[in-house]
Amino acid sequence: MTEADLYTRYRGVYVPAELHPPHCLKFYEDFTFRPDDILVVTYPKSGTTWTQEIVPQVVSGGDPTLVETVPNWDRVPWLEENRASILGLEERPSPRTFTTHFRHDLMPASYFQVKPKVIYVMRNPKDVFTSLYHYSQTASFLVNPGATGDFLQKFLDGEVLFGSWFDHLKSWLDAEPTERVLHVAYEGMIKDLKGVVAEMAGFLEKPLSSEAIEMIAERCLFKNMKKNPMSNYSLVPAEIMDQSKNAFLRKGIAGDWKNLLTAEQAEHFDAVYKEKMKDVQYKFAWD
Repeated sequence: MTEADLYTRYRGVYVPAELHPPHCLKFYEDFTFRPDDILVVTYPKSGTTWTQEIVPQVVSGGDPTLVETVPNWDRVPWLEENRASILGLEERPSPRTFTTHFRHDLMPASYFQVKPKVIYVMRNPKDVFTSLYHYSQTASFLVNPGATGDFLQKFLDGEVLFGSWFDHLKSWLDAEPTERVLHVAYEGMIKDLKGVVAEMAGFLEKPLSSEAIEMIAERCLFKNMKKNPMSNYSLVPAEIMDQSKNAFLRKGIAGDWKNLLTAEQAEHFDAVYKEKMKDVQYKFAWD
């Protein structure tokens, strides 16, 4: 099926219609944040599930109960998706934890008024593309990617779910200084997970002992997270997500794009990246 069959346009970007019906997008628009809310923000396939595993354990002081008993889509729910409106988020005790895939300029009005804490996770866009390519072969609510070259052009043009990776990243890098945003690199999580856990704990003002940091990092190693049915999406029916094609938590590595893109495609990607990011001064982990 095509984009017209499976997606709707929300303020200029594609969202999967099955997961984001109009009443859920309205719930998102009207959502009221609290100052001590914690918001995980990612472009799809940039480390969302990984961060949803880490943050609740940081907030709980290292207690893994929540991540072992509650699916990640309910423990750190997407505010724009169909379950958010039925989870009683208004009644949850603080600090509440949420997720969104939306750009900075698409945030609800309440976000700009309250300025909750944000952990923004970013990843090498070539690996984002690669992960999204494989995921799109698995999920029934996403358009099948087809030929790699065709899907690559859609990705570079922003004609994929949640729009342009470039626009998304730049929008969150350009957040106002008064906003509380921690930028984290997926590659940094691979290189030094304990260091990233400690950084998140400091940002969230949740002091952790070295032992707690060690335990959280161990539980959140990709190989261990893959075994957690509350995080590996094995609870999702195969007709919605067919993991016989590709595991949802597939590899969790940096550089897998080399196994998908041809040299010519990689050069084209690099040329587009150089042009679109020419005014960005941020030093990225993948550069």
